[in-house]
Amino acid sequence: MSGLGLAEKVVVIAGAGPALGTTLAQRFAAEGAEVVLVARTAERLEATAAQIDGAVAITADITDEVSLAALAAQVRERFGRTDALINNAFTYPAMQRLVKTDPAHILESVNLMALGALRTVLAFREALAQAQGAVVNVNSMVIRHSDLRYGGYKAGKTAQLALAQSLATELGPQGIRINSVVPGWIWGDTLRAYFEYRASQEGGPSLDDQYTEAAAGSDLKRLPSEDEVASAVLFLASPAASGITGQTLDVNCGEYHA
Repeated sequence: MSGLGLAEKVVVIAGAGPALGTTLAQRFAAEGAEVVLVARTAERLEATAAQIDGAVAITADITDEVSLAALAAQVRERFGRTDALINNAFTYPAMQRLVKTDPAHILESVNLMALGALRTVLAFREALAQAQGAVVNVNSMVIRHSDLRYGGYKAGKTAQLALAQSLATELGPQGIRINSVVPGWIWGDTLRAYFEYRASQEGGPSLDDQYTEAAAGSDLKRLPSEDEVASAVLFLASPAASGITGQTLDVNCGEYHA
């Protein structure tokens, strides 16, 4: 994908870790954007930034308003603007039924993924308004189903979507667009490692069998790649999507029809 009008745009990626976070950074950089990577763990963040020419790493905690205010100030001082904000931070699911999940874990999920995204938007609201910029939240297909293992995670992601839709209405008059990308299983090194781990367990299904099972419900009979999910994020963050706000774009090879 090229010609999206992202050259020289300043893009802040919150939750810029391995897998999709790294792919997003690489893709925005390839479009000529100035990329700011944000995460809580400095060592991992700097390792990610080292893979991307010109990327800037800034450690910040999206659950802390003071930390976010400092982040926004650093970006303003260094670049003078923010054109796009990508909320990619997440917490791992408890992988058990809600009735067995500690409510504290559910609160953590909501605090990081929903309220964290809200805090980050508010921290950059002035800069985004000046740039007539865009926010893209990386959500999850858990909002489309009720799998017994993902109740707490679904609570966080559903709250994130509700806040994004309300913010789109509230901040639209300031020229700020807010949209969500909703991936299914994302095929890449992280998911491959998980499938390989399960395959290594005694009696575990093979990697190929797990892939086939995971993709069986999709129209295309395959899983979307990190690059395909990144393409959707780049589009919604770019001027090419200037007339789109308050929407969700599913990237799941047709597993769910929203």
